[in-house]
Amino acid sequence: MLKNLILGCLTFCLLAISLYAQQSPPPIAILGALNDEVAWLRGQLQDTSSITFTGRTFLTGNLEGRPVIIAVTGVGKVNAAMTMALLADHFTPSAVIFSGVAGGLNPDLLPGDIVIASRTFQHDLGEATADSVLNWGVRDPLTRQEMPIFLPADSLLLALAQRASSEAGFEKVPTSVGLREPKVITGLIATGDLFFSSTPKKEELRFRHSPDAVEMEGAAVAQVCYELGIPCLDIRALSDRADENAMQDFEKFFQIAARNANRIVLDMIIQ
Repeated sequence: MLKNLILGCLTFCLLAISLYAQQSPPPIAILGALNDEVAWLRGQLQDTSSITFTGRTFLTGNLEGRPVIIAVTGVGKVNAAMTMALLADHFTPSAVIFSGVAGGLNPDLLPGDIVIASRTFQHDLGEATADSVLNWGVRDPLTRQEMPIFLPADSLLLALAQRASSEAGFEKVPTSVGLREPKVITGLIATGDLFFSSTPKKEELRFRHSPDAVEMEGAAVAQVCYELGIPCLDIRALSDRADENAMQDFEKFFQIAARNANRIVLDMIIQ
């Protein structure tokens, strides 16, 4: 009786160890605000399946043998934070990479160039004074710990992206004088619920903290990840220069910008 019990326990332990060894590593999550911001990566995905929670669809599969989840957040900080919270609750990703487009604020950058965010911040979170905006970091509702205004990228993901950007085969960007190779920098990205198409407003935001690009989701995802301890990185290719031609340039450069941001993500995953 005792012998059978011991044998049964040993069998159970060996089975448990075997099942644990066969488990896949936690997936890497890739987010984009719009379908086309992750379409190129989605086309590389193998062994796919999808599941929907609260109106958000998460596509799972493998990229070069690595488990991956791809999801579209929708535009804006609330959509992004909700998708990220659902993702964290249901999948426990090992890391989160936001891949998408942005408006350029740095005068040295052109549509098609890429900004890898060393930090992100919410440019519309804080106090509006008579002549400026004083940005805040919010407090954790449970611990009351104050969040940083500037949310740092995960150092390992940042290093991977920088290395990948030097090796990725980017599509060249069309210009009036021919094709040019996109420039890649590491910099500060501003997030807020506004699409910028005004030079004076662009310069006002640039004057405050000298961000290199502006978009509508990255810092919201970064804040959720910061609170939950999930490594996070925001990669944005410029679709426009956030000026009066922004909408026209967005239509012209959106697709190539999105694909080039995706190429950095793919090279990060296969390293």
